[in-house]
Amino acid sequence: MEYHNPVLLTESIDGLNIQPDGVYVDVTFGGGGHSREILNRLGEHGKLLAFDQDLDALANTIDDPRFILINENFRFLKRFLRFHNVTEVDGILGDFGVSSHQFDVAERGFSTRFESNLDMRMNQNSDFSAFDVINKYDEARLKSVLLDYGELRSAAGMARLIVEARGDGPIRSSEQLKKVIKRFLPQHRENKILAQIYQAIRIEVNEELDALKEFMIQSLEVLKPDGRLSLISYHSLEDRLVKRFMRNGLFEGEPEKDVFGRVEVPMKNIGKFIIPSEKEIKENNRARSAKLRIAKKI
Repeated sequence: MEYHNPVLLTESIDGLNIQPDGVYVDVTFGGGGHSREILNRLGEHGKLLAFDQDLDALANTIDDPRFILINENFRFLKRFLRFHNVTEVDGILGDFGVSSHQFDVAERGFSTRFESNLDMRMNQNSDFSAFDVINKYDEARLKSVLLDYGELRSAAGMARLIVEARGDGPIRSSEQLKKVIKRFLPQHRENKILAQIYQAIRIEVNEELDALKEFMIQSLEVLKPDGRLSLISYHSLEDRLVKRFMRNGLFEGEPEKDVFGRVEVPMKNIGKFIIPSEKEIKENNRARSAKLRIAKKI
């Protein structure tokens, strides 16, 4: 079983505009597909640092003197670059979301296809899991997670049923959770709604949107002028943050204008967003919702 099939491989690496002696960062190492392609394009004096908080990804490390794999969340980008004596870089790549490996290992709890314990931790050393969200959040907070991160219209009803069901004992497995909210899972839409529920819980467990914001702010601080940011996202919540940040350096609102009505922005978009070809989607169904955006620091 392949660990992870890299999505938009050529397009995302092309977007980095690799300089042979440059320093690059892959903040979502996974199976190492993107990292290997970056190394293929680097010269002997080039350097690549990669991040992955998932212990399973360490098995895919690359034996290359130009390469360093850091077992940490990319929200600590700046701290660990500094630890390795790197203060500025030529390009950063991010392929967000869940890897094929994480989806395919049933006990990790990321996939709706398997019965599993409520887990969904990308960092297996974390003490906080999907179990805690489902069993310890009060009704209002649970509703907020399902509504904000899953964009579920029935969030209030689902939260109420989950809290009621907990009165008979903890909800420990994915099958228990499905039974509790069964009335909100019509047969023709069950998989879609479950995917939204899982997405919401997963984002909460791993603080994905907060981590993404922290990473992007730091990426701007470590990129050299003309340095590239090449980011692949898989759902609208992520893509909205990436799009806004690349457009004006903010996650909300609009940048202030000077007295002449001009706006200073820190980045410039390179082309329009890119989506996978029909051929790639046919070969790798998980690529279907991917969206690549590329920008350079001004």
